[in-house]
Amino acid sequence: MKMKIRSFLLMAALAATSMFTSCEDDENGANNIISEYGVNDKIVAEQKATSGKNEAVLLVAFGSTWSNSFAAFDATKKAYEEAFPNADVYFCFSSDICINRASAGENGESRDYYEPRYLLHAIGAAKYSKIYVQSLQVIPGEEFANVVSCVKKFMNNGYIASAHLDDEYLAKLDEEKAIFLGMPLLNTYEGAGNDVDEVAKQLNELCKNEAAQGVVAFMGHGNPDNYDSFKANIRYSQLETALKKYSENYFVGTVDAPNTYKYDVHENMKNAGKTSGNLYLHCLMSIAGDHAHNDMAGKGDDYWNNEEGEDDSWYEYFSHNGYTTNVPLGSNNEPQGLLEIPGVLNVWISHTKNADFLEDAYHSMYPEE
Repeated sequence: MKMKIRSFLLMAALAATSMFTSCEDDENGANNIISEYGVNDKIVAEQKATSGKNEAVLLVAFGSTWSNSFAAFDATKKAYEEAFPNADVYFCFSSDICINRASAGENGESRDYYEPRYLLHAIGAAKYSKIYVQSLQVIPGEEFANVVSCVKKFMNNGYIASAHLDDEYLAKLDEEKAIFLGMPLLNTYEGAGNDVDEVAKQLNELCKNEAAQGVVAFMGHGNPDNYDSFKANIRYSQLETALKKYSENYFVGTVDAPNTYKYDVHENMKNAGKTSGNLYLHCLMSIAGDHAHNDMAGKGDDYWNNEEGEDDSWYEYFSHNGYTTNVPLGSNNEPQGLLEIPGVLNVWISHTKNADFLEDAYHSMYPEE
């Protein structure tokens, strides 16, 4: 789902609060209406003044509109507060459409989240001496590329002419290598203790009993070919290879990456002689949001047109193709996302603790520059 231009819904709600008041045009004609910059500057300044801490961690998720996802985000933030006791921890969404729909309470619960640029501006305005920005993406693909771009723009003070960030402060962050970029979950593939092998280990611990009883299929997101930043889609096939060291019953597919759709996964199952029996579906995304509830676990006629229908859910597709399909639920009686698996969350936390300085991280992805 591509990002849309952000609506005025959240802005209107903020403008209606008594805490903030809009201003008339100044003498230069600039329109100084309330913005997320001002909102977040106030929120962050108050938190820093209260905590007295001088380090900040900014967690960047794509976003969601589901209450179970909000709970997973809350738990993730709490885990980071415990892992980084000397830092204030902030959370944001990179998807405008998720921000708008979460604020509108699309699935019953309303939550206000902001874009990373607004939180980074506020963190800069508060002059934290050390900043960690952690991507909660699974692969270093399109959405991670957006996180990288956001942090680089912050360091270049490049969002708006009136940002009024302190150039001396930003230069000091640069000189002291004090802004760090934490990589996505499946960042490394080779070497001892690499991410793909560690995540495969954790997923097998979760699913080994299911793999002993039938097929286990993981549904990730993936990027279309035109958006396959850093050629990251390969991580899905690499993860499947790592999982098969534990059991031949593991398969990995995606919603968006070519050659890994549910039809491709089904073909791989048939080629491996897995044509019927128990099949367990798991979400290979940070949280179990729209894709998990609808594309993966959707049940009923609304999720089934025909065996080649693009909008058919994985549950209905495999159920109509001879499998006894199951969607295991977590403790909240909902599908489970990766952030809810402690061993997997610890991989993200380790990435933050071992995060590279921004430029070092950037050049590790673009070694030719």
